[in-house]
Amino acid sequence: MTTQSSTPSTTQAPEMVLIRYGELALKGKNRPSFENALVRNIRSATKNITKVHVENKRGRLAVFAEERVAELAVRLQDVAGIKTVSPAWGCESTKEAIAEKALLVMREVLREYPVEHNLSFRVRSSRADKSFPLLSTELDRHVADQILPQLGDFRIDLKNADLVLGIEVRPERSYVFVKRLPGPGGLPVGTLGRGMCLISGGIDSPVAAYLSMKRGCQVSFITFHSYPYIGEASKKKVLDLVRQLSRYQPTSRVFVVPFTEIQTTIRDKAPEAYRTVLYRRFMQRLASRLAYRDKCKALITGESLGQVASQTIENITCIEAAAELPVIRPLITYDKEDAIELAEKIGTLQLSNLPEPDCCTVFMPNRPIIHGRVEVCEAAEAEFDVQGLMDRALEGVERYDIESEV
Repeated sequence: MTTQSSTPSTTQAPEMVLIRYGELALKGKNRPSFENALVRNIRSATKNITKVHVENKRGRLAVFAEERVAELAVRLQDVAGIKTVSPAWGCESTKEAIAEKALLVMREVLREYPVEHNLSFRVRSSRADKSFPLLSTELDRHVADQILPQLGDFRIDLKNADLVLGIEVRPERSYVFVKRLPGPGGLPVGTLGRGMCLISGGIDSPVAAYLSMKRGCQVSFITFHSYPYIGEASKKKVLDLVRQLSRYQPTSRVFVVPFTEIQTTIRDKAPEAYRTVLYRRFMQRLASRLAYRDKCKALITGESLGQVASQTIENITCIEAAAELPVIRPLITYDKEDAIELAEKIGTLQLSNLPEPDCCTVFMPNRPIIHGRVEVCEAAEAEFDVQGLMDRALEGVERYDIESEV
């Protein structure tokens, strides 16, 4: 039975946030550029919370702020490149000061648990300062011996403890923490160039955009609007989705392309079964043109193999043949349930489920082609003015620049 000490303790907020990264640490001589990008993204992500100071020392980033540190830690869980974050308390790098701070931290953390909760406990230290007089295991024992009699009856468990008191000993200062909040991992947004994501109001394309951000890609967006067959609410839905995705990158740009003339032309002059494939071929062309303008080096789609008729290998081949840039498909082998789970995690699922149609539902064929052929697509397109349709659509593009509101 765990019992908290009756000794009064003063509530004290965490002093800073320790940040750990995983894959980024493997970048060798390029590592400083990745770290610098991560620092920029941290500052951008937290600018609406409070002003921060970021230190980069010995493989750890430390984020300091005068207030709202716990809120900062939660916000940093959205920043790609971060593996874990820990709200932490600082102290002098002496065994006495560390033990004193460890007691304060444990009392603070135990406020979140009921008194009768039976908790197991351990201390885990690391020493960036090798001149510190105690080995890590010796410091573990010292701190446990000092604080446990003042906290109550804990079970010691070195393998699967409920509470792990972390200690990082550094020359300039030591840090004590308990929580390790998970981040996205991956690489900092912007370190692997720019991509243009074809986004609809569905579940898959926002997830594909997020996964691309997590791999270091700064993502711009393009969507297609067929007024009056699709209303303004459909456009608003897409902009709201991008606004939610802007939690995960500093800024987001959206291009809205008028698509009505292209769709009515395809309806009137092309084989009905090929309508959706031909729509998507035009989308690839238009996205490629705008990607060049926006200095994007690839297109990003939410395609998943076999999920709908247009996503068979043959139809994907027909569609990609119209692209002028590489096409990245982060969800190509995902089950729908996998995409739904991730959409819920990143906060786009509820928006995607709003009952607003996208332009691919306009003039849908009764029996869409399953195994399309490129030569049939090209023959159909020879019947209308592809370049003229493209030029008029690009003249009507609307652009929106969206920053995170968090």
